[in-house]
Amino acid sequence: MSSPAAPSPSSASSPSSPPTGGAPPAPFTVAYLVNQYPHVSHSFIRREIAALEKQGLVVLRFSVRPAPAGLVDPADLGERERTRVLLAAGPLALAWATAASALAGPRRFGQALRAAIRLGRRSERGVLRHLAYLAEACLLVRWLRAAGEAGHPNVQHLHAHFGTNSAAVAMLARLLGGPPYSFTVHGPEEFDHPVELSLPEKIRHAAAVVAVSSFGRSQLFRWIPYTEWPKVQVVRCGVDAAFLAAGPRPVVDNRRLVCVGRLCEQKGQLLILEALGALGAEGIDCELVLAGDGPMRAALEGRIQALGLERAVRITGWISNETVRAEILGARVFLLPSFAEGLPVALMEALALGRPAISTSIAGIPELLEDGRNGWLITAGSVEALVGAIRQALAAPLERLGDLGRHGADAVASRHDAEREAGRLAQLFRSASMTTTTTSSSA
Repeated sequence: MSSPAAPSPSSASSPSSPPTGGAPPAPFTVAYLVNQYPHVSHSFIRREIAALEKQGLVVLRFSVRPAPAGLVDPADLGERERTRVLLAAGPLALAWATAASALAGPRRFGQALRAAIRLGRRSERGVLRHLAYLAEACLLVRWLRAAGEAGHPNVQHLHAHFGTNSAAVAMLARLLGGPPYSFTVHGPEEFDHPVELSLPEKIRHAAAVVAVSSFGRSQLFRWIPYTEWPKVQVVRCGVDAAFLAAGPRPVVDNRRLVCVGRLCEQKGQLLILEALGALGAEGIDCELVLAGDGPMRAALEGRIQALGLERAVRITGWISNETVRAEILGARVFLLPSFAEGLPVALMEALALGRPAISTSIAGIPELLEDGRNGWLITAGSVEALVGAIRQALAAPLERLGDLGRHGADAVASRHDAEREAGRLAQLFRSASMTTTTTSSSA
């Protein structure tokens, strides 16, 4: 598989590196590594990359695994063509890259090998899986070097999303002589398994670490020495310009609720069905749209039938960003009664469009959703609390809902502008790589 052409940097310079003497700054090249990219639930990564390119950075895309089948968003389909997949290279390419790395730098390879074994012993995935990560890291380093040799700027920084296997590959690539790296921690998986994921070691070797909320940063602080706390910075996920530009839209006069998210236990969709059943017993009817798909779809469909909610509930399956936007705008209130989160992008999008939200007081959600100001914060896992919030939302006058929606849109605009957050991220990449290079040179 041939390497995709590197995107051309924008003529606009990065705000963190203004031009000197009238000459544009040298292009800064960052490689992005994700376990599976593009993906229907990773549109925030796509937006982040686009915003970085608008800042003038050159971004190369790499994925450990191929993109899933069934992508529907045109932007995701375009990203798939620009992304190089490690496992798609095949076992022979991985074996050859590993052997070549061991022969070219036996000392570095030995250090990376010991680290892979150490990470594997802590992990439920075991040593063999982490030896596979080492092979992927060997191939990734070769591809990164080849990008510079092919006429593109040398990759100066590697950034991974999620503190799971992609961060492990990035760390091993660094030990093999690859560029300085950083990674974004979203949660909740990283918060649930910090030891098994070797988060402290991944952070120790990283030039910088990104948390998407203050809550997320606090969870990382728990597992690393306080001397490393400055390495962890909050850079929030950005909302698509189409959501921000639209501004808060008037709340529609209907009784429809919408929940956007993967159909799985932690999102709490099953509790919404129980709440609708309880409200129906009180004589309070409403509609529900579950926008998304996932492993719990069959269980949800079974519960819908058992509760007699077939005419009230619609499951969309995976849909494009544009259709998600239309579903949110077509509803009175947004619902997301999650049990575990980082800071859900769907919540940001709904608030940006002026829809009041009902969600749970967990993780980073209270940093954006304020009870009584732009929606309702409820206790996680409580059907009774969810019933009460839905009852209030259905009974609230449109004027009140409009006020909540405007406050929500203001909160998102002030904290989750994709371009502004990309500027902070670009500055972080540059400063982290510069610091690492300076430290390495003086060592």
